[in-house]
Amino acid sequence: MKGYVRLWLVCATAVPFVAAVAIGASESAMLAGCKRSSQHGAAFDAGAVTTTAAARLTPEQAQKPIAEVAGDTITLGDFAAALEHMNSFDRLRYGSPERRKELLDEMITVKLLATEAVAKGYDKDPLAQQELRAVLRDAMLAEARKGAPAPADLPENEVRAYFEAHRADYKDPERRRLSLLAAASDAQGREALAAAKKAKTAADWGFVVRAKSIDPAARSSTPIDLAGDVGIVSPPGDPRGENGRVPEEVRVAAFAIAKVGDVADEVIASGGKFYVVRLTQKLAAHERSFEEAERTIRVKLAQEKLRAEEDALLADLRKNVKVEIDEAALATVKVDTNDAGHALDAHAH
Repeated sequence: MKGYVRLWLVCATAVPFVAAVAIGASESAMLAGCKRSSQHGAAFDAGAVTTTAAARLTPEQAQKPIAEVAGDTITLGDFAAALEHMNSFDRLRYGSPERRKELLDEMITVKLLATEAVAKGYDKDPLAQQELRAVLRDAMLAEARKGAPAPADLPENEVRAYFEAHRADYKDPERRRLSLLAAASDAQGREALAAAKKAKTAADWGFVVRAKSIDPAARSSTPIDLAGDVGIVSPPGDPRGENGRVPEEVRVAAFAIAKVGDVADEVIASGGKFYVVRLTQKLAAHERSFEEAERTIRVKLAQEKLRAEEDALLADLRKNVKVEIDEAALATVKVDTNDAGHALDAHAH
């Protein structure tokens, strides 16, 4: 129960800050009716709030209380922020007054649990404090990113200039798709190779892999004709073609195989395993045009500009806020990787 309350506590504690960011910068909600109730503090007209591209809350509207819980209020701004932070699909669920009342009830539940959690001291829990800091961090970074353009907003001449300066990155060499059978010894590998040479179809090869490979993934529930599949690699020496499942020695052997469906003539030793290698597909070399590469470049440049905005914010904070690190204290921390229940050993005390 403590972990459950902690999660809600973090969300509830962070709402005022996150709401302030959202209301000041994004499309929000309009107030059509919100009236006071002498018995309940605020009677909420659920039909009053709708999200539209043209409507934004004024500061006065954002502070309008719509519910009171244990002396604390949920404002129209809080409610609008909850809607705005949903994706468009989830927001559709709250199109009716009844469903918007359900959302308000959920927010009241958050406040109730958060209040009780604070009363029990859960807000002092180090993990709760860290989670709250993470929520606030994300809100600050979201604010910083507002100055960065979306991929579609980048001028074409900037995108073309990047393409021309990095044309080599868009020349794809021939690539090959492989299927591997891993054996524990050279003798077992040669035995598997003999069986693999007799395989006429992808399914035949798959049955050999299932029977003889020591790789658990090769014996999984994948279709029999995909047993042993490890994906695509580029020629040896091309860093873009590296594949964590394919040792370099295997990659070299793969590009010596003549035809799709053939198996390498030798067992390939690497990392204490012995591999039988089958070529399953060839992808011809291809030089991408600007039109083919444009979307990828736009996303890359937009991400770089986002990171630049974040880095500028952090640099400014580090310039204006004193940060001190106790290297000696940090050096006393030893991470115990053998026992997950005790992350730090006694040296950290």
